[in-house]
Amino acid sequence: MTDWINANYDLLRGIHIIAVIAWMAGLLYLPRLFAYHTGAAPGSEMDQTFQTMEGKLLRMIMSPAMGVAWILGLLLLWRLYAIEGPDLFAQPWILAKLAGVFFLSGWHGYLSKAQKAFARGENTKSNKFWRATNELPFLAAIVMVLAVTLEFGR
Repeated sequence: MTDWINANYDLLRGIHIIAVIAWMAGLLYLPRLFAYHTGAAPGSEMDQTFQTMEGKLLRMIMSPAMGVAWILGLLLLWRLYAIEGPDLFAQPWILAKLAGVFFLSGWHGYLSKAQKAFARGENTKSNKFWRATNELPFLAAIVMVLAVTLEFGR
């Protein structure tokens, strides 16, 4: 398996990056949709439009992109572990990257739960909340990209 990963490393890494970009786009856009959705009366035509947009964004873009990013990320991590060994997980840069991945995955779950609440007409968060939290994935991405590119602590 490692030989196959090595032979296809550039392709796997490229598709991983594309999947992460698609996932990040959704993570950044969905809270913005929620911010606008807070102004729609439950059951209104606008509410229905937002529900459709949010649901499709999650089902057709975000969740598949997250799945591809995870699968390819694990394959790439396997390759790196084969090269570095157990000491890999003692390096601050990989711990920062993994912490970011878990944060983004948890945030994805939170947004998915919020989308279901909007669909039931039970949103409890304000426009201000969704606008403020809209930037969290981007902040995590900054840390993750710098961790990987600088490999700090190495």
